[in-house]
Amino acid sequence: MEVVISFFSFLQGLGVAVMMPIILTIIGCALGAGFGKSLKAGLMVGVGFIGLNLVINQLFGTAIGPAVQEMIHRFGLTLNVIDVGWPAGAAIALGTTIGLVIIPLALIVNLLLVLVNFTQTVNVDIWNYWHYAFVGSLVANVTNNIMLGFAAAIIDEVILLVLADATAKDVQKALNMPGVSISQGFSLAYAPVAMGLNWLIDKIPGVRDIDIDVESMQKRFGVFGEPLFIGTVIGLIIGCVAYFDAADIAGSITKILTIGVTLGSVLILIPRMAALLMEGLLPISEAASNFIQQRVKNRGNIWIGLDSAVAVGHPVTLSLALICIPLMVLFALLLQPVGNQTLPFVDLAAGTYMLAVAVPVCKGNGFRGLIIGIVSVIIGLLISTALAPLITQSATQAGFDIAAAVGSTGVAGSSLITVLSDGGSPLSGLFVLFSSINPIVGVVVTGAIACALAVWNRSRILKEAAAMHEAQEA
Repeated sequence: MEVVISFFSFLQGLGVAVMMPIILTIIGCALGAGFGKSLKAGLMVGVGFIGLNLVINQLFGTAIGPAVQEMIHRFGLTLNVIDVGWPAGAAIALGTTIGLVIIPLALIVNLLLVLVNFTQTVNVDIWNYWHYAFVGSLVANVTNNIMLGFAAAIIDEVILLVLADATAKDVQKALNMPGVSISQGFSLAYAPVAMGLNWLIDKIPGVRDIDIDVESMQKRFGVFGEPLFIGTVIGLIIGCVAYFDAADIAGSITKILTIGVTLGSVLILIPRMAALLMEGLLPISEAASNFIQQRVKNRGNIWIGLDSAVAVGHPVTLSLALICIPLMVLFALLLQPVGNQTLPFVDLAAGTYMLAVAVPVCKGNGFRGLIIGIVSVIIGLLISTALAPLITQSATQAGFDIAAAVGSTGVAGSSLITVLSDGGSPLSGLFVLFSSINPIVGVVVTGAIACALAVWNRSRILKEAAAMHEAQEA
């Protein structure tokens, strides 16, 4: 067992850009695509992830992060809980026994669920298995019972795999990526929010007819409706709010123009990187489809579960993310009277991942995406505030250096930390809420939800499989 844990820990430590080519090469060979074709596909996916990470972290992060920090200081925003980002979440997740064994455990559970038709998604995004362990570790700490933590982690996995299946076709259509689903925990946790609000908007006459997308923008405004100009304009607005200084006009203009051009570049480069990912995934997706058609008669399609980074290339997602990030700071201030104490900081880009599945769910409608994004930001801030004491305690127990993390933000006076991504996840809040009421009730209720979803999903999969094979035989 120790050897298995060490192997998967090594694999996780390789990082997504190295790990994914290895995994996809193995999967491609197993599905009959051939070694050379599978290796090329895997390497192309690795190239796509490297490109995405470079653009998101270097361009997007270095442009939007300092601008928002300047807004925080400019408007004197002081709150008691500081967001120190996903590194604290990963430390909590991997700092318990749950984190040590989550990869082999979750992988076995995933494959078993696929075999018995409870899910279509094979989650190859092993790096992000820590999201399951994060929920499990929080439950273990709040109940003081490691076995309940393990149960919570697996229940969380089952719920997320069903959500990955439920949103897969919308994701494939929106991203033009056949055969994939988004399996990353944080993005999927907001899928029910998106589904619920999308359903509600459909019931409101007039409002349901509002549709803002990239194509309509381009038709109405011509070249000025293209993503390049949309990103540049949003960047200029953010730059003016963050950097304009009447005492230093030249310096202000330089910073404003720089962020404008940078964010315009982001809206061009990220879709190009996502296209490389799609190019690599296509042969694997085709091999999976052929494998199912030739060898398996009692199930539908198999989806390859991927990180939500592949979805941020959608122009509507990117445009809304640029809007929602400064809105996150604004709502942090406005929501103080109703209990928010979270100061968004390291995980400011969480707004992007909140929308990664939401935009496909609302069929790329920018108006609906904005409504969903605003509601998601509000939910995320309030949940991350509510979980802050538990996250601070859990991070301390995991040996996370809280003082250094808070110090690196340059924000003084914060005694509590949070993680705006997973610490602001509706699923994290749900698990902790039920477990706080009663440890056993928490597992029973969430377990019942997971079982009901899995049974519903199996029924859907079998119906889809029957229809698919009937069509093939006709």
